[in-house]
Amino acid sequence: MAGASATLDTLLAAAAARLVAAGSPTARLDAEVLLCHVLGVERTWLYTWGDRQAEEAPARRFQALVARREAGEPVAYLTGEREFWGLALATAPSTLIPRPDTETLVAAALSLAAAPRGRLLDLGSGSGAIALAFASERPGWWVLGLELRPEAVALARHNAARHALANAEFRESDWFSALDAGTIAEGFELIVSNPPYIAADDPHLASGDVRFEPRSALVAGDEGLADLRHLVAAARDYLLPGGWLLLEHGFRQAAAVREALVAAGYAEVASRRDLGGHERISLGRHPA
Repeated sequence: MAGASATLDTLLAAAAARLVAAGSPTARLDAEVLLCHVLGVERTWLYTWGDRQAEEAPARRFQALVARREAGEPVAYLTGEREFWGLALATAPSTLIPRPDTETLVAAALSLAAAPRGRLLDLGSGSGAIALAFASERPGWWVLGLELRPEAVALARHNAARHALANAEFRESDWFSALDAGTIAEGFELIVSNPPYIAADDPHLASGDVRFEPRSALVAGDEGLADLRHLVAAARDYLLPGGWLLLEHGFRQAAAVREALVAAGYAEVASRRDLGGHERISLGRHPA
């Protein structure tokens, strides 16, 4: 890579070339995001001031990050941040990286939350992305996120405080286990989850960002369907009559999830497509 006497544009071009060779499908974007992180600027600043000479210390930090990205580390872990639903969220290797396709789940939940007040439960909330996106749009709702890993709970609480979303709460829990009797009695209008749904032998686990993400948040038994089927079976005990269960799943799992929802007695079972046109979430309604 070019040295410290290079311009910012030269640094970016050299970094992008390295990342292309390493197989990154978003090489130029990766390089820009990493340089902006090092310099503490927005990407529009780079477009205006790319002919500036790079200072030695930032150039070295940038080169170190590019080398780590070249080895495959996700940009979101290198910068410690990822935007989701317009919210800048802190990220860490203890949680999944929020992805645009998961915004399909948020949009579907919001479409079913017409009342000014209600209660939403997010299971396996990780960084809090789904819960916080919903809470930001429905300030009159109480949003509870349950997450097994204590470090992820701490991260979700940090993200809630960062955006002053006082209507979102996060607790450590193995699925529903931490719910107290009072919370169970009150029930939820909406239950949402992006659970593990990748089969243990899926070849995608050996490529891309998922190589660095927590396996426990990715992989489930029964060809990736075990946790999905568990949630379908258990959620009815916590939903209010007429309430909805919404689940993210793999793009080839929609039919199996719909079948499980119908077998469990849910009504109005359907699936919705993500940005790529794949069936990404399935939902069903607790019979009133």
